[in-house]
Amino acid sequence: MSKYESILVVSVKAGEEAVNGVVTKFKDLITANSVPESVTVDAWGNRRLAYPINKENEGHYVLYSFETEDADFTAELDRVYKITDGVLRSLIIKKED
Repeated sequence: MSKYESILVVSVKAGEEAVNGVVTKFKDLITANSVPESVTVDAWGNRRLAYPINKENEGHYVLYSFETEDADFTAELDRVYKITDGVLRSLIIKKED
């Protein structure tokens, strides 16, 4: 069982409802592919970006923590992050025990 953390920066340009949709979509995806009791979602809220990304200066930050046995899931999660509209940046990190 490996522990992971993933941080996601979502575009706020489409509105709060779109941001909540993206956050919920990934929470459901992560919960379905990991140990459900281990999933935590920490929404940091809207923050100013250090530099503009796609001409945007603000993003909604979300931190997901989860445990999974499937090492291929993180690659699939990263792929889905990259093809989802509204995701400005993402990062997945394996935590040391």
